[in-house]
Amino acid sequence: MLDAACAALIPAFYQTQMVTPQTTLWDDVIGQVRLTHPSLSRGWFAELEASDLQHGVLEIMAKNSAQARYLDQHCRVAFQEAAQAATGRLVTVRFRAEVLPDQEGALQTPLNPDEELCLSPDYTFEHFVTGPCNRLAHAAAVAVSEDPGRAYNPYFIHGPVGLGKTHLLQAICHVIRKRDPHARYLYISSETFINHFIEAIEHGAMHQFRYRYRHVDGLVIDDVQFLAERERSQEAFFHTFNALYQSHRQIILSADCPPNEIPSLEERLVSRFNSGLVALLERPCLETRMAIVRKKAKLRCIEVPEDVVRLVATKIDTNIRDLEGALIKLDALSQGYDGRIRLDWARKEFGAPPGRPVPIPTILEAVAAHFHVKIAEIQGKKRSKVITHPRHVSMYLARKLTAQSLEEIGGYFGGRDHTTVLHASRVIAAQLETDKELQALMNDIAAQVKNAHP
Repeated sequence: MLDAACAALIPAFYQTQMVTPQTTLWDDVIGQVRLTHPSLSRGWFAELEASDLQHGVLEIMAKNSAQARYLDQHCRVAFQEAAQAATGRLVTVRFRAEVLPDQEGALQTPLNPDEELCLSPDYTFEHFVTGPCNRLAHAAAVAVSEDPGRAYNPYFIHGPVGLGKTHLLQAICHVIRKRDPHARYLYISSETFINHFIEAIEHGAMHQFRYRYRHVDGLVIDDVQFLAERERSQEAFFHTFNALYQSHRQIILSADCPPNEIPSLEERLVSRFNSGLVALLERPCLETRMAIVRKKAKLRCIEVPEDVVRLVATKIDTNIRDLEGALIKLDALSQGYDGRIRLDWARKEFGAPPGRPVPIPTILEAVAAHFHVKIAEIQGKKRSKVITHPRHVSMYLARKLTAQSLEEIGGYFGGRDHTTVLHASRVIAAQLETDKELQALMNDIAAQVKNAHP
């Protein structure tokens, strides 16, 4: 069912000589798109305006170019089918972005739009959910968008897939372009940079390549880790980086790991990436995942009961994309249950929620008892092997058996930071690949703490 935002009435089509639509025609179009293509539906569809239907063409006005581009690339067929169903005529649609007087003639991008990654209208700061897992990265992104080139430069975001790196990069671009339509910000993938460099070499166009990348107000590159093992591309990027940095132009980068862990990345690039702010995005905790489900449901105009929100957030703890995929699946399945999402059949799809979360103190007690050490020693500052190994085991189990963030887990271990917890988890994960005895031990301790809190 549509919520109030999606059901808001849009001004009806104006009467024309060729077609005189009913006052509810636009609502019929939006409703049909929502029914037949739920995965495409967005809350901001309520802001769209439809102008006259003339000569078989329905023009739909979006608030900005990002919305218009999304509609044109993903929703053209859906809106065209809906308009034809609502009018009973052969109708085509055309999308156009609203242009403000002070934006006329503005240079939105320094390159052909086809050379850039598209900005999604969904990826704004308003649609980003903050929590312990991403608070620093979000705050830094907001600061960069408000004071580009000065707040944090370069700004490097890293973390596993599906946790919001691209969202933050695009949110920064949205704010900058909205505030200054003349700003020349280039948002591309590292693959595009590499391809442009190769083409420049093949065609003897290095001068044009340098001009293209060094005369922008800001450079935003997603998945910069793909520069690894490409020596000449790294050299080209090194000089591009220096030129932009020295002229106080903003540089924003993302990768799936921190700079010093990108394989075969030159030390001089690692040093420059680390010279600014490096922010980690980690797996969201339960409360943050619930907030994400609510936000995504509102964005897609899907009504989800609170008990189903908790079920989805509890069962899916991997990343935001998986949460969004589960939400889309629920919405599609609801079409067979009178359009409503209910807990009973959601449980059949995702399974019953697990028992109570395992408290970290319980993990500490079990590990301390097995290794014959004191809990205070695990939480203390000693670094002898007899203490550090149980400490690493405890941190690893805390990540696997609880919904706590890295920061929260570190708090149970003498206030250690998230990088310590991450390092400990990686050490144990590497050992588990070959150490059968350690695998059996971890399974025993995990079973023990789970049985203590069914």
